[in-house]
Amino acid sequence: MSLAHLGRLAGVLLHPSSLPGGIDGTGLGDDARRFVDLLAASGIGLWQMLPVNPVNQHGSPYQSCSVFAADARLITGIGSPRERVQTARAQSGGNGDGYARFRVAQSAWLDDYAVYRAVKDDCDGAPWWSWPPALRDRDTGRLDAFVAAHRHGVDHYRYEQFLFHQQWRQLRSYASARRVRLLGDVPIFPALDSADVWAHRTLFRLAPDGRPTVIAGVPPDYFSATGQRWGNPVYDWDAIAATDFRWWSDRIRTQLERFDLLRLDHFRGFDATWEIPAEARTAVEGAWRPVPGRALFAALARECGALPFVAEDLGVITPSVEALRRELGLPGMRVLQFAFDGDIRNPYLPHNHEPDALVCTGTHDNDTTLGWFQALDDPTRARVLDYLGRPAEPMPWPLVRAAFASVARLAVIPMQDLLGLGSEARMNTPGTRAGNWSWRLGWHAIPADFAPQVRALSAGSDRLPAAPA
Repeated sequence: MSLAHLGRLAGVLLHPSSLPGGIDGTGLGDDARRFVDLLAASGIGLWQMLPVNPVNQHGSPYQSCSVFAADARLITGIGSPRERVQTARAQSGGNGDGYARFRVAQSAWLDDYAVYRAVKDDCDGAPWWSWPPALRDRDTGRLDAFVAAHRHGVDHYRYEQFLFHQQWRQLRSYASARRVRLLGDVPIFPALDSADVWAHRTLFRLAPDGRPTVIAGVPPDYFSATGQRWGNPVYDWDAIAATDFRWWSDRIRTQLERFDLLRLDHFRGFDATWEIPAEARTAVEGAWRPVPGRALFAALARECGALPFVAEDLGVITPSVEALRRELGLPGMRVLQFAFDGDIRNPYLPHNHEPDALVCTGTHDNDTTLGWFQALDDPTRARVLDYLGRPAEPMPWPLVRAAFASVARLAVIPMQDLLGLGSEARMNTPGTRAGNWSWRLGWHAIPADFAPQVRALSAGSDRLPAAPA
């Protein structure tokens, strides 16, 4: 669906874990509200985040043990995440009625997730395909016996999701009252070692022992000469279609309870998936396999109503992918760091933008704009400066201004770029594991004139949030 009803908006990309206390006990509390206040004062109407799902051992929210559950590290409180949950439960007496309603409303995924986490704990963190066969294969009697014997552990994982739900609802209400919408992120695939795959093995292309026969990734592209071998299991789309895409409808409904808009990561995967033989060492050996995207989105519209999606249409985009996006009326993405290859028809150059789009200087996978600019060779750097009118203002602000001036309705800037930070503040480098997802904002790094400067830019480009009708 078109997002024209939003008008022109400016946004900031910052994951809650990057807030000063994001994973230290104030992720959804004081720091988050302070950040919303900063956005509102700056004339920013959109807060874009990465997926808020639990992260993997390397900190990636794109390889989560559940695409439904939330990251308990963000729960506000004192102590470890487990201690925060225990303290909150003791103080509230369990909040029985609200908790019971939450369990019913989230029954499509909550119990499977809680049991998965409890079994994984009991198996010393082993992946589910290595569990005792009866638990691996979800034998009903064995699972019932496990839950009876580990009732407190299972209920802990349920309750922490309820606590996140409560705190998130308060944050979203706080943001809405200040005209700040929340833009979430939907990774296309769950991780192989996840509650989603364990509980719904028939929806994925797996061998009888639970291991994948093919895995997902992308072919060689801007980020990697050998492509990216993600390792996620690939959907069995025939099996999913036979259920009228119920798992996907449940998933999107859950995310729309948290966010006003959703960015569909790897949108081209809804037209075709790059399938890599599981035994292949790189993504080069993969091939495209068609996906029933039109049928999926039709089912989502029937079950979930309006679909406020932004399509992350980066990478190898074919005419059929572009046709699907336009048919659905979804805004695409325009990344300015990709614009300066010397081709005047490059779709990322501002003069080639269209209104139904989201423009950004870079994504979480890019270097910061300052780091990117400093790493360019001399001819490309000159090309950038020539296009931008040889600005006297230092980078990254000329590119930030170009994003705000674009005809694209949505302009979202990473917080690192608004602060003029270099490569030390990069969030993620695709194809690597060390040093990612750990950048943290410091309140002291925000200059006193930040809000009036950004607000003037928002106002001058007609991006101030409109008052409620």
